[in-house]
Amino acid sequence: MGKNHIAILKNLGDSEIHENEAAAILAGSLAGEGVIWENKPKEGKIGLHAALDGLLMIDKANLAAFNMIDEVMCATLHGNTLVKKGELVAVTRALPMVMERTPIDRAAALASGRGGLVKVKALKKASVGLIITGDEVYHGLIQDRFEPILREKVTALGSTVQGVLFAPDKAERIAEAINSHLDSGCNLLVLSGGMSVDPDDVTRHGIRMAGAKEIHYGSSVLPGAMFLTASLGQTVLLGVPACGLFHRTTVLDLVLPWVLADQKITKSDLALLGYGGLCRNCPECKYPDCGFGKG
Repeated sequence: MGKNHIAILKNLGDSEIHENEAAAILAGSLAGEGVIWENKPKEGKIGLHAALDGLLMIDKANLAAFNMIDEVMCATLHGNTLVKKGELVAVTRALPMVMERTPIDRAAALASGRGGLVKVKALKKASVGLIITGDEVYHGLIQDRFEPILREKVTALGSTVQGVLFAPDKAERIAEAINSHLDSGCNLLVLSGGMSVDPDDVTRHGIRMAGAKEIHYGSSVLPGAMFLTASLGQTVLLGVPACGLFHRTTVLDLVLPWVLADQKITKSDLALLGYGGLCRNCPECKYPDCGFGKG
């Protein structure tokens, strides 16, 4: 080993704790819904794993507060990313081999008081209605290419496309298509096109005419700046701009898993996506194994 001396730990003081016991306490407090761990520390570390396929949720603010406590740490994967059952999503440990119990108790109380700081939410299987807007497609002047792109993204996440409707650039017709999907039992609607600023870009008006509320137009993501989210009762509506035709990965790939995990999308959420929300347009797209959307 190259050492001249070997230290032997004989007894702990009443206020002291060994790193293995500390790691187990920390892991138990950090693990929230959808996260499992085993009390089998290795080199003082314990890993937290996804108990199911789903969306990893990290309480970033409180994780930072946790890591500010002396002599404890937790490292995680990026939150709001899809993980598989059994995947390692976080690791925690106490830093010294022997330490005072007080910081361990403080860190554990912080994490457990919020139901854990690391969670995995299962994705629901939504019945999705697609609405493809645009006069040129509706009247057969050009062939639609949006529907297969949107269908692939929906089905890849375990949901089903229940129906596809085409609507011209008329707000009232778009509103009719929305209500038709709702009447047929769709609980998530995705609309494509008509999200820009030209006079015939009326998809937003059609969504409003259908009675949608909490309409948030615009995201801090490229591609996808003209993205829209809205709600109509319990149904979420997503408006996808034309960039969805030309870029493999857009803001839709970031937001759709949130919606399927029953996470409410706010204006603040769309704003915060700006940090890390610039796609590098790599010649060979490697998403999600890249920094896009992981701010």
